[in-house]
Amino acid sequence: MSESLKSSPIESVHLELGGRMVPFAGWNMPVMYSSIMDEHSAVRTTAGIFDISHMGQFFVSGGAALEWLNRMLANNVAKLADRQGQYSFLLNEKGGVIDDLIIYRLGDEEFFLVVNASKIDEDREWLASHAAEGTTLLDDSDNWAGVAVQGPESAAAFAKVFPDAELPERNGISQIGLGVIVCRTGYTGEDGFELFCSAAEGASVFRKFVDAGVKPCGLGARDTLRLEMCYPLNGNDLAPDRTPVEAGLGFFVDLEKGDFTGREVLARQKESGPDQRLAAIEYLEKGAPPRAHYAVHSADGELLGELSSGVLSPSLGKGIGLAYLPRESAKVGTELQIDVRGRKFPAVVVKKPFYKPSAKKS
Repeated sequence: MSESLKSSPIESVHLELGGRMVPFAGWNMPVMYSSIMDEHSAVRTTAGIFDISHMGQFFVSGGAALEWLNRMLANNVAKLADRQGQYSFLLNEKGGVIDDLIIYRLGDEEFFLVVNASKIDEDREWLASHAAEGTTLLDDSDNWAGVAVQGPESAAAFAKVFPDAELPERNGISQIGLGVIVCRTGYTGEDGFELFCSAAEGASVFRKFVDAGVKPCGLGARDTLRLEMCYPLNGNDLAPDRTPVEAGLGFFVDLEKGDFTGREVLARQKESGPDQRLAAIEYLEKGAPPRAHYAVHSADGELLGELSSGVLSPSLGKGIGLAYLPRESAKVGTELQIDVRGRKFPAVVVKKPFYKPSAKKS
C-alpha cells in the first residue's frame, strides 16, 4: 500500500473480515469480501453494509447560509424543510460539474453536506474562495466515519442495532443521541440509510451491523448496484466539462430560483437541448464485460464516443454502460456497437434505469 493512501477508521474490521483492499480516491478501501456477485445479491435481496468513511462532511451555518448555498448549488436549497435532504451539484462557471453531493437542512441556518471523497479538498477550496459574509464553512471530514446499510432488510437491521431509535423518512435526516447522524438515502436504489458517527466509533458500528446479519460489501458491488440504477459516478459520468443537463439530471437543477454559478449555460442547454446526452446502453446479447473508455460505434461503424462507465450487470446478466453520445444517437432504441479490445458487441440505447428495485420504501 502506498504511504500516501488514507486509512478508513474501519480498516481493522475490513482486514479481520477478509476484505480485499485497493486504492480508491486516495483511500485504502475494500473492493470485496466474498465476491461482487454475492455482495450485490445481498443488497438486492436482504441487506449489505458499505464503509463510506472516505466521503466528506461539511457543515455550513450562519444567517446568510441559505442565500449563499443557493448561489453555489444548482438545486433549490430553499425548498428544503428542516431535516430534509436533496441531491445537488457544485458547478463551475461553464456549468460543468465540480461535484455532486447531498445537502441536508438541519435548521433555519444550519446545513450538512456529504461530498465525494476525491473532491473534498477541491470543494472546500472552491466554496472558501467564494465565501460570503455571514456564512461559516466547516470541513469536518477527518473526524467522521460513515457506513451505508442498503437493502430491503436494512430497516430491520437498524432496529436490531438501535432498538430505541427510529429511521427518518426517505431523504430525511435525524440524530441518535449526541454525535450520530442518520440519513435515509443511498447509492443502490434499495431502501436503506447512511449513518455518520465519530471516527473512533466507526469500527464498532460497522461490526454491530455485521453481527446483526448484514453482509459486508465492497466497492465492486457498490459500482454494479449504482450503475444498474444509472446513478452517476463523479470522475466517470460527471466531470467539469459536462453539465447536469447533458447528464440527463436537469431535474436537479432549478433555473427559477435566481442566479447561481453556471446557470446561464444550463438555461441555454435546457432551451435548445444539449449537443450530447448521457445514454444508457445495454448489450443485445451476451458478451465480454464493458468497461469505461471502450469505444462506442454506430450500427454502421461510425465512432460516436466512449463508455464513461460499464459493467456486467449481476441482476440483468448482460453488459450495461453509460456514454455521452450525439443527441440523435442517444435516443432510446438506437442500435450501437461496443468495441471490447477489437471485438464489437451489438448494443442498444435503453430507457433509464437499467434495473427497477421492487423493495417498498417508506
